[in-house]
Amino acid sequence: MLFAILLPGISMIFRGHILKGLLCGILHITLIGWIPAAIWAVASYREDLAEKRHRETMEFLARQRR
Repeated sequence: MLFAILLPGISMIFRGHILKGLLCGILHITLIGWIPAAIWAVASYREDLAEKRHRETMEFLARQRR
């Protein structure tokens, strides 16, 4: 998460969000835009974690039904 705060655009690109990462990187270049870019990157990171937990839960429930 620290990586998402310090380098938000690169953080998004590493997680597979290429276009979001480029837009976030452009926003990050401006000093005023760094704070919104960092918030966006952290929110995206948390969303990816929630999505991963959801997938794991659904796989677990599917295995329990068998």
